[in-house]
Amino acid sequence: MNMLSSIMPTPKRLRDLIREIRSARTQADERAVVQKECAQIRDSFRDTDNTYRCRNVAKLLYIHMLGYPAHFGQLECLKLIASPKFTDKRIGYLGAMLLLDERQDIHLLVTNSLKNDLGHQTQYIASLALCTLGSICSAEMSRDLAGEVEKMIKSSNAYIKKKAILCAYRIIKKVPDLMEMYIPSTRALLNEKNHGVLLTAVCLITEMCEKSPDTLTHFRKTVPQLVRILKNLIMAGYSPEHDVSGVSDPFLQVKILRLLRILGKNDAEASETMNDILAQVATNTDTSKNVGHSILYEIVLTIMGIKSESGLRVLAVNILGRFLLNNDKNIRYVALNTLLRVVNADYNAVQRHRTTIVDCLKDTDISIRRRAMELSFALVNTNNIRGMMKELLSFLENSDPEFKSDCCSKIVSATEKHSPNKRWHVDTVMKVMKIAGNYVHNDIVSIVIQLIASANQLHSYTVRQLYFLMKEDNSQQPLCQVASWCVGEYGEQLLLPPSEEDDLGMVTEEDVVKVLRKGLENNNSSVVTKEYCITALMKLSTRFSATRDMILDITSRYSSSTQAELQQRAVEYTTIFRKYDQMRSALLEQMPLMEVNRTKEAYDGDDDSTSLLDTKTNVEHNNIENIKPPASTQTESQNILDLLGDVGSSPVLPTQVPVQPMKSEPADLLSLLDDVATISSNPVTPNNVQPQGGGDNLLNDMFGSPVSNNNMMNGNSNVSAPIVAFNKNGLLIEFRCERDNDSGAQSIINVKASNTSPKPMSEFVFQAAVPKSFQLQLQSPSGNVLPPLNGGTVTQVIKINNPQKQPIRVRLKLSYSQDGNTVTEIGEVSSFPVELWQ
Repeated sequence: MNMLSSIMPTPKRLRDLIREIRSARTQADERAVVQKECAQIRDSFRDTDNTYRCRNVAKLLYIHMLGYPAHFGQLECLKLIASPKFTDKRIGYLGAMLLLDERQDIHLLVTNSLKNDLGHQTQYIASLALCTLGSICSAEMSRDLAGEVEKMIKSSNAYIKKKAILCAYRIIKKVPDLMEMYIPSTRALLNEKNHGVLLTAVCLITEMCEKSPDTLTHFRKTVPQLVRILKNLIMAGYSPEHDVSGVSDPFLQVKILRLLRILGKNDAEASETMNDILAQVATNTDTSKNVGHSILYEIVLTIMGIKSESGLRVLAVNILGRFLLNNDKNIRYVALNTLLRVVNADYNAVQRHRTTIVDCLKDTDISIRRRAMELSFALVNTNNIRGMMKELLSFLENSDPEFKSDCCSKIVSATEKHSPNKRWHVDTVMKVMKIAGNYVHNDIVSIVIQLIASANQLHSYTVRQLYFLMKEDNSQQPLCQVASWCVGEYGEQLLLPPSEEDDLGMVTEEDVVKVLRKGLENNNSSVVTKEYCITALMKLSTRFSATRDMILDITSRYSSSTQAELQQRAVEYTTIFRKYDQMRSALLEQMPLMEVNRTKEAYDGDDDSTSLLDTKTNVEHNNIENIKPPASTQTESQNILDLLGDVGSSPVLPTQVPVQPMKSEPADLLSLLDDVATISSNPVTPNNVQPQGGGDNLLNDMFGSPVSNNNMMNGNSNVSAPIVAFNKNGLLIEFRCERDNDSGAQSIINVKASNTSPKPMSEFVFQAAVPKSFQLQLQSPSGNVLPPLNGGTVTQVIKINNPQKQPIRVRLKLSYSQDGNTVTEIGEVSSFPVELWQ
């Protein structure tokens, strides 16, 4: 074996391997060189002679850096670490940092070597062990060696002490429970003169304070000490060792300022102690270099993060204002981003820089323009709304396409909050829609329609403006939709003589119909726009007299449209003309003022949604009738959903009616329905507006005869005996269950409610919920009144999809009014026949 070793070729040096790899012309050539070298390294590792082990591991590390597998050299790294030679240890520890990590069990084998080297007399070997421990330590290794690191923090050698503190920093990040071990020694480190030790000590204290509130309270006592260190830094003379562009040790200053921000947060005493030094640093720092800008940026964050004085906050905002005038784009972006974060802390101070912020809207950098736009909207108020809107409308007109939708939504939101009067509000919104064009979001159409409908005195002015805008350009879909709606509702206003300030000219009935017809015939019009147009024409048939036949001709032409919704509307409207003309005026009268439910008013600068207002507005006047449930019924239906707002949801069947939650139910239903997945409740339609069968009924002919609850069960079998689901105070709820033959996983429950008491029950609402593994669909009830003494019933159908075929369990919530009192009952039914799911 020794003879074989003696005749083996000398391993290639690292520099020769690098030269050979770099000379490879193709990737295949490089792979061939690497594979050949790896094979030789493996053979060398098998040899007992370890003369060239250090050289081979070094080459292996270079191969690893190129992206090739080098895991077979892990054990060789451990052998080098155990070597007494410094050169071997250096390569071994470097290999351990690159090739080992805590996900591999082999890294635990290095623990004993690390423990021995941490106590080594040579500072360089000890530092190698500290660096390696900080790089690859796991939770187990941290617990084993934390005591050794704590001893080294107390060392008199600044070189060792600095590296030990950094290693302790990594150990605390890995195992926060070991923090208490380092607290006593860490506080003493603030008395060190060496800047490197101070810097690492501040980093360690910062990490401790972020991890533990108790530690934060403990280190608040060090604020005067930190203030003294910071004062010495800014008052000290020139030091070539720590000076960077004329600033004394900016890295240490930044770290101390960051720690002061953490210690002074929500603490008035600590904040008072650091107020003076913050003002001194802010005024004495050189702002001609980026080094000074970094310190001033930390100063601003610290001032805004603590309970500082108002004058100091104004100083911080003024610093950011000076940043906005800097030629460096990065500094301007940082200033805008920071102003956006602190605008709520000192609104008036930021307002003083409004002109500079608005100028940033014209910057060539897209990131700066975005931040300037968000900050500009945050500064809009009632006093500056007119001037700010001029600037923002100009920005909207010249902005990039990706800004238009968001900017449009925010302008509409801002004008709604701060508009000085209705006329200005309407004019501004119309300008927005004209400028933004097709970038206007659908929500804005609803908001604008609601705004116009509520401005009664401006109907004539608004409809004329929108009519001529649509006549001029019908390619802007949102504008055409709003204009069509207004023309359909207030079209008769167009025929009135124009006012003195109106120079748009006279309008005839034929002109209005032609404009709407062009909107219908425009190939670029969306289906929604065409629906608005055809409905507006239908509305105008009751406002205009001379164009009735013309409107009928246009409407009937679309009865064969390939677009289903447009065809359905055309057929229904034509039917009204020909069979129910006597009802047309009553059906197509003006819409009442719409109700708006706004659920989000707050501005979120980082939100990419296109609308600031989550507006639920009923602007769909395309339906012939808009039947609404009684308010009490609707509120009750919403309450149960609100109480179950934290419960996980299952997929909802398409015909389920969504209900907006309203927080008004005091009962705690979560404890009863903790595993509920889907809860469904449909609005109860009053009996007096339920469509009944008959040849003369308009809605039956247009939408088809209503299907009764009993008829819906045709084709199903396995009907079980009735189940008494609830019986209390005269209210009797019976379930008749059956399994749907067409879908083996679906069960159908026919609900029948009756009243055996001598007094009627009104506003009756039945609600149901099922576990998460089910899907529930609750169809509309037959009514909401239960006559006394079994004088009538209310029926309803529940469909339950049970894909996992588990035992069915349904929880109920019942509510009704009787004798002036509102009664709410809760129950559960689990005694369903096994045939429903087996």
